[in-house]
Amino acid sequence: MTAAPVPVPATRGGAARGGAPRGVSHAVAASGRSAHVAKYGVRFVALGYLALLLALPVALVFYNTFAKGLGPVITALQQSDFQHAFWLTLTITLVAVPLNTIFGVVAALALVRRKFRGRGLLNALIDLPFALSPVVIGLSLILVYGKNGWLGGILQANGIQVIFALPSMILATIFVSLPFVVREVIPVLREIGTDQEEAAYTLGASPWRTFWRVTLPAIRWGVIYGVILTTARALGEFGAVSIVSGKISGKTETLTLNVEDRYQEFDLVGAYTASIVLALMAVAVLLAMNVYQSGRFRGNGGKLVDDAAPGVAAGEVR
Repeated sequence: MTAAPVPVPATRGGAARGGAPRGVSHAVAASGRSAHVAKYGVRFVALGYLALLLALPVALVFYNTFAKGLGPVITALQQSDFQHAFWLTLTITLVAVPLNTIFGVVAALALVRRKFRGRGLLNALIDLPFALSPVVIGLSLILVYGKNGWLGGILQANGIQVIFALPSMILATIFVSLPFVVREVIPVLREIGTDQEEAAYTLGASPWRTFWRVTLPAIRWGVIYGVILTTARALGEFGAVSIVSGKISGKTETLTLNVEDRYQEFDLVGAYTASIVLALMAVAVLLAMNVYQSGRFRGNGGKLVDDAAPGVAAGEVR
């Protein structure tokens, strides 16, 4: 004998069979609409903020550059001062970036893999360019290498001019872009640990061979990212270089200084043209960063590629 089913009384809100009351359903729908509006509102504010600060000014620079046609732009590109500034900027970058890359890798290895006196001081000094104004960096270089500086008299007595010449511009660029490779490599070294290197030593590999076949392949993405950031910083440096260079047109004037010089001379097309060239260089750096990201995140579902050194896995470090 089975019990008769107990009837379920209808609620005042008129709930559907097995469903939620009508008031609850309206509350859920309202909550979903609020979340939807909030999501797109945040996007609108963020995109609008970036458009006002970045997109609109850069677009106006491009518009004003070509407002009078392509002829004035070509003329500006053919000026000797612009070409000298362009090649000088590339020269400084090509010297500063490799030196900072070598120093960055060595310093990162020393800070992570070694314990020595002054380790904390070295770690703090590496971050000094982040804290100091570029103008202060330029002035400090003058105090050291200037005519009346600590080393200036000795250098000039031997016919070596640093301030108001290419060496000071390279030193200033190295100074301001010093920390990037170090700060990108240190977290990678800490993440990979020492297991692979110890395995290589067990297999009979020398420290130098272990570095080339094990350590460097494992930290390559950190090095690449640091190099990209260092390049971008070196190309766009203005403050420190403007102090130590003397801003001599056609001699010690980089592209950033050329933009200021052309603008002050009311050569707006020349200033805009140099600005566009710098912008295109920055775009090239951004493309390199995208290539870096796509190379690091590939495979199924965008999973991070294992950066394990192939030499240890294959037993080829000896």
